[in-house]
Amino acid sequence: MNKLQKKILVILLLLCLITPVGILLPAFFNAGDAWGEWSAQTVKELVGYVPKGLAKYSDLWKAPIPDYNVKKTDRSIIHKSGYYIVSGILGATITYVVMLLISKLIVRHGE
Repeated sequence: MNKLQKKILVILLLLCLITPVGILLPAFFNAGDAWGEWSAQTVKELVGYVPKGLAKYSDLWKAPIPDYNVKKTDRSIIHKSGYYIVSGILGATITYVVMLLISKLIVRHGE
């Protein structure tokens, strides 16, 4: 692993560690859901209607851990923050591995 890759990994890790800000700030300011994580119903309440694309595709994907919560009864912001961090690290790791594999394929075919 070269210096650039190490720097990128450190930056990604730091970004993963600050992801809970997305739920901590709305909780602190009593603003409801994290920004951009609104359901179709919430969008309708906020702007008065649901855009056609959102209505059409909102049920297409179901999150593996909805609301970043393993237990439905546990609404603790601390636990949610932990799940945010875990999901950020998991997503960054999967993205990094996929990009690494793609770059190896490109280099191999370029020789």
